[in-house]
Amino acid sequence: MKLFRVILFVLILVSISCTGQSTESETKKEGEIPGWTLIWSDEFDKDGLPDVRKWSYDVGDNGWGNQELQYYSSYRSENARIENGKLIIEARRDFYNGKEYTSARLVTKAKGDWTYGRFEIRAKLPTGKGTWPAIWMLPSVWSLGNGGWPDNGEIDIMEHVGYNPNVIHASIHCNKYVHTNGTQKTATVNIPDATTAFHNYILEWNENEIKAYVDDKIYFGFKNENKGWEYWPFNKSFHLILNIAIGGTWGGAQGIDNSIFPQRMEVEYVRVYKKD
Repeated sequence: MKLFRVILFVLILVSISCTGQSTESETKKEGEIPGWTLIWSDEFDKDGLPDVRKWSYDVGDNGWGNQELQYYSSYRSENARIENGKLIIEARRDFYNGKEYTSARLVTKAKGDWTYGRFEIRAKLPTGKGTWPAIWMLPSVWSLGNGGWPDNGEIDIMEHVGYNPNVIHASIHCNKYVHTNGTQKTATVNIPDATTAFHNYILEWNENEIKAYVDDKIYFGFKNENKGWEYWPFNKSFHLILNIAIGGTWGGAQGIDNSIFPQRMEVEYVRVYKKD
């Protein structure tokens, strides 16, 4: 009888332990992070077009300030769709609407706008000369300086140019720090399998500092110098942007390899957190 009770006690302990492990795994899957509260997310769990409650489209072929060559379409599944639990942004050479290339630029503006937080995007990047994928943020209201760029700021969580594979860039742009006059604040990290495997591209942003990570490894930091909006326009709401540009002053600096198309950026999830 005593032996039976011992065996029963051990089985109960094992059961409790296994239950605890399962709960921990489920919690991690749902995106919980100690010290942070999840306030907005898209897990891309329903096939079809992106959720219109969370995403809108920037549309057109105006070069987007960088002499880019693609036409950004809207509600076109060839360029943006949910498929097998992933958001697919696809750049194509399909001669659509008078342009040789098409792609998509998804934005959360007016559907997801935040001042400060943690932004985590799990993605696999496209490859090949001419591609220029980005995960980044722009202000939702342009009210500083001349009312334009770079006065109102830009936060680049991830940029990648196809002719320099697996080198990931994070940057900020503002009136005093911008690449057009050589004062930009930026950093890079080499991720050898960025175009073949998924990685977490992360931004942590508060009133004092902006930091960028890949898979929780920090590689970029920019501190608030408290000198005014020219140095820190990052105290107002920004929204997220996911896109693949083709060509342009940076992405096309070494030409475009037309044999690579179509190319995809695949995104497993987008999660936004507020600091507890």
